[in-house]
Amino acid sequence: MLNDIAKKNKLSLGLFFPIEAYKGSVPAMQNQVALAQKSEAIGFKALWFRDVPFHDPTFGDAGQMYDPWVYMTHIMNHTKQIQLATGSIILPLRHPVHTAKSAFSLQNLSGERLILGVASGDRPIEYPAFNKDLNNKGELFRESFHYIRELEKSFPIINTPNYGRTRGDIDLLPKPNECIPMLITGHSGQSLEWIAEHGDGWIYYPRNVRMLESMMQEWTDNLVKKSQPWKPFSQSLYIDLLSENDARPKLIHLGFQLGAKYLVDHLKTLESYGVNHVIINLKYGSRQAEEMLDDLGEYVLPHF
Repeated sequence: MLNDIAKKNKLSLGLFFPIEAYKGSVPAMQNQVALAQKSEAIGFKALWFRDVPFHDPTFGDAGQMYDPWVYMTHIMNHTKQIQLATGSIILPLRHPVHTAKSAFSLQNLSGERLILGVASGDRPIEYPAFNKDLNNKGELFRESFHYIRELEKSFPIINTPNYGRTRGDIDLLPKPNECIPMLITGHSGQSLEWIAEHGDGWIYYPRNVRMLESMMQEWTDNLVKKSQPWKPFSQSLYIDLLSENDARPKLIHLGFQLGAKYLVDHLKTLESYGVNHVIINLKYGSRQAEEMLDDLGEYVLPHF
């Protein structure tokens, strides 16, 4: 569960699918089961699955292509204990009953390995295809979020303007043994105060150290303001891990090209600012994923 990947003052590492370096927006998706098993064996704490309903060629990234629930189940059946996380399910574009049914089912079948990252979506072009109003995404996100939480209860009474209602005479099965952790990605059309109060954690994108310091202070302040306990902060990071361990960092899109030594230094800096989990993406790698995993396992993961 969540405490397997996120502990206060500690940093752990996860990995995005597809586990490969590739050009363009469409990955090859080859050898992913073997690479997932290798990732688990060398010490990654979570595997992360994107939710990308449509391929938008202008966006530049089709994710892992497969339906996230189907693909998580496939990977679940070939791994043992690594956490399975969505990064992130687009709540406004899915009916919350379907989202909850899939999440509750996977949580039970996986032995409670699911962590549910949720978002409002980052591709505006998808909203018309679902007959949804992009300008209403914040309200849709909140409705879906609360609907799912209510469905964790027995025979809930629910009344929403956009997703329907229940009168306490029907129930959704199976139930999870505990509430499924729901981490909110970006702002998802919400205030940080709302995220701090209702989410089980916050997922954001790579930012420079000065901005990260400000964000972490704001996150802590909002948790205190809403009388909430500590909750984890996670972020993504693209890397091109070079074979030269002391290769100095160069900026790439949302990350760095660098050697293992400087990657450890950077991750330790993130840890010192309060980041609890970093999700590595290998898309822009200049080497094969297996080679980068070997170096991550030998030189980086032992530090975390």
